[in-house]
Amino acid sequence: MRFLCLAGLIYLLLARLTYGQGVSPATVPAGEAPVTVVAPDDPVITVNDFCGEPAPPPGNGCKTVITRAQFEKLCEALQPGMSLSLRLNVANAYARNLRMSAAAEKLGLDKTPAFEEEMRYARMQLLSQDLSRALQADANNITDADLENYYKKNGASFEEATLARIFVPRTKEGGAAHGDGEDAQTKADEDAMTKVAADLRARAVQGEDPDKLQVEAYTEAGIPRTSANTKMEKVRRDALPPQHEAVMDLKPGEVSEVFSDPGGAHFIYKMISKHTLTLDDAKTEIRTAISSQRYRDGMKSFQGDVVFSDAYFNPPGKPVPEPQRNRRERRKKPPTSAEKDHD
Repeated sequence: MRFLCLAGLIYLLLARLTYGQGVSPATVPAGEAPVTVVAPDDPVITVNDFCGEPAPPPGNGCKTVITRAQFEKLCEALQPGMSLSLRLNVANAYARNLRMSAAAEKLGLDKTPAFEEEMRYARMQLLSQDLSRALQADANNITDADLENYYKKNGASFEEATLARIFVPRTKEGGAAHGDGEDAQTKADEDAMTKVAADLRARAVQGEDPDKLQVEAYTEAGIPRTSANTKMEKVRRDALPPQHEAVMDLKPGEVSEVFSDPGGAHFIYKMISKHTLTLDDAKTEIRTAISSQRYRDGMKSFQGDVVFSDAYFNPPGKPVPEPQRNRRERRKKPPTSAEKDHD
């Protein structure tokens, strides 16, 4: 029971220790480090002036020694593959908690109802963490056949393209904003830029330089610019906004339609080149995707279908807290330098 308490306390401290709290490890000088062999029964932690139970024979020094085998057993239980720097943090917590837990037991704190409840919750938490670890290990059991099947079913997602993207502002610089009595002028400016986008698209189809067309787009919008870079490299389908994904179906040399985002701007794409990653190139990415999906599937049965009492957690007259949710958003391609300047 005492060891479980210690393990639980260290486990709960791991998150904070990971962020650098505790003693930092010594820096190893550049060059070859001396080879030091620490046997399993060699001491790695020595707590002086602290006697465990039973007390040492008369005449022996009062100290507690933790061997490498004992300490590594604890570290592997807490976090398999724990780094050496984190092990040093755990060692510091271990030494401190040995003394503190012994003092707490002398005060009878391990016999209180509060301690029993803490241990009950710590046991649930530790078992949940161990189950999560087991589910992750099972999710990581991926065969070559799994990789190949995923690659075949999701071939389009491994296409990688080099594109030219022309950004056409929605309205002119300094144009009137809606609601200030000049809606008519704003609408005229928007219509004018829509026509500019259509014209630039037609000229792109004829083979004109996208960079030159981008400069003209800014000029028409009242944004002085002498050069622009429209090239986008290594673009994947999921890096594009959903309404722009059809761009990946273009053939080299083809120009897309004008994409007019509601409340946004106009975009024109030209496909420069496109290729598909090989299975070998995509293996690491596929392995991560399969593992993540399997783990999420394994966790589904433990989530949701829980009812919380509003009378208790949101009593009348108390402000209702905003719900905290993990929102997964599609990855978007960062704007070009020209767009950043415009913003």
